[in-house]
Amino acid sequence: MKIKITAFFILMSIVSISFGQEKPNVIVIFTDDQGYADIGANGQVDDLKTPNIDMLAKTGILVTSGYVTAPQCIPSRAGLLTGRYQQRFGLDHNGIIPLPLSETLIAERMQEAGYVTGMTGKWHLDPNHQSKEWIIQNLPELKDKKKYSPDDIPFEKKIPYMSSNRGFEKTFQGYGNNFWATYTLNGKEIQAQWIKQEGYRLDVQTDAAIEFIEKNSEKPFFFYLSYFAPHVPLEATKKYLDRFPEEMPIRRKYCLAMLSAIDDGIGKIKQTLRKMGVEENTIIFFISDNGAPLKITMEDKPISFKGGAWDGSLNTPWVGEKGMLSEGGIRVPFIVNWPAGLPKGKVYDRPVISLDVAATCLSLAGIDLPKKLDGVNLIPYLTGVKKDAPHDALYWRFWDQSAIRMGNLKFLKVGNREFLFDVTTAEHETKNLIVDYPDKAMQMKKKLLDWASELHVKGISETEIRREKKWYDHYFQNK
Repeated sequence: MKIKITAFFILMSIVSISFGQEKPNVIVIFTDDQGYADIGANGQVDDLKTPNIDMLAKTGILVTSGYVTAPQCIPSRAGLLTGRYQQRFGLDHNGIIPLPLSETLIAERMQEAGYVTGMTGKWHLDPNHQSKEWIIQNLPELKDKKKYSPDDIPFEKKIPYMSSNRGFEKTFQGYGNNFWATYTLNGKEIQAQWIKQEGYRLDVQTDAAIEFIEKNSEKPFFFYLSYFAPHVPLEATKKYLDRFPEEMPIRRKYCLAMLSAIDDGIGKIKQTLRKMGVEENTIIFFISDNGAPLKITMEDKPISFKGGAWDGSLNTPWVGEKGMLSEGGIRVPFIVNWPAGLPKGKVYDRPVISLDVAATCLSLAGIDLPKKLDGVNLIPYLTGVKKDAPHDALYWRFWDQSAIRMGNLKFLKVGNREFLFDVTTAEHETKNLIVDYPDKAMQMKKKLLDWASELHVKGISETEIRREKKWYDHYFQNK
């Protein structure tokens, strides 16, 4: 073990000598509702055009068992940015609370290590009209109101929760053309305020990332690029739609066009890093926040329909979709690229999770990992210095579902229904092994219960499923 650890530190020394800057830059790219199938590197479909994303995998590491902490956006983002299971601080799912101010984010810790920090795109961690528990506690004058609207939340109550007050010095937070910003795309620094920015939402988010890199590449930086795609409403320009002239469902076409826009953006970011002389010593994480919402039937609703619908993305080959703790909801595209510090073209199949991003970033920044973090530094595992698995177990709890993965096996509990799967086989979640290995299932359930006993709301559901029933009746009807 001592030899392995020494080898790792030699690697880090080589990086620092070769590139002058000991601490690598970090870019975390988090897409929105993108299924596992929808990067070419995962080899599941052939209608994609993602050459720049695939090049990240070809010149970096493709993680084939990469997970997020929830099959829904707010809790998934909270887990990523804190490095802690979000159930520990009560943010189990959308519609409860914003990301608590008592939690410390990666960006805040990276600032302490001398990093300049920035973000653009989707935030979704401030109070909103669905934050029922928070509203009751913080806006008691609304306690008797049956239904809340966005206008019920005074903006001054949101400001402490905005990205500019959560460790991000340079922020360009927004979804479409309205952005909460501390800088403009022509290089001007401003006080945090709402600004209008014309242009296609994904191109704007790319431009905001490039502007940040060009202005802040002289010292280590941490940038969170939270692309709002391919989440609905589906929007794409002619430039990207014209790349997909084939006959296909219209929602699939728009999804592919949006992913192509993201791919172009990643290509431009790589070019900018190269121009600024920092490409080799910049680590990039590419992850989706959860699986695609298939809505079971993948109905090809008109693009004019702006509500919740299939976003055109695919979770192939996994079972299920967004909202489920089956693989389709939580096993996502996951790439780590660092030319100076990681092997090229490696496929890594041990289970890892978005929690590991925080631990990895802090380790590379030279920060002692706080004991409260749930992730691990992935670098020794991805380089092969450490041969064992990064995690003994990974855990989930969402609505009436809970799950644990240990090695090849996954125990899934949905209300009072229980499953055991070997998710490394061709059958994965199509073959329930619980009758064959009841002792193993019992052991994993106990470990899951022990974890759940540590959470803000303790325990796991033992009741009949509610919101998830339609999904499990469909996807798991014969299991």
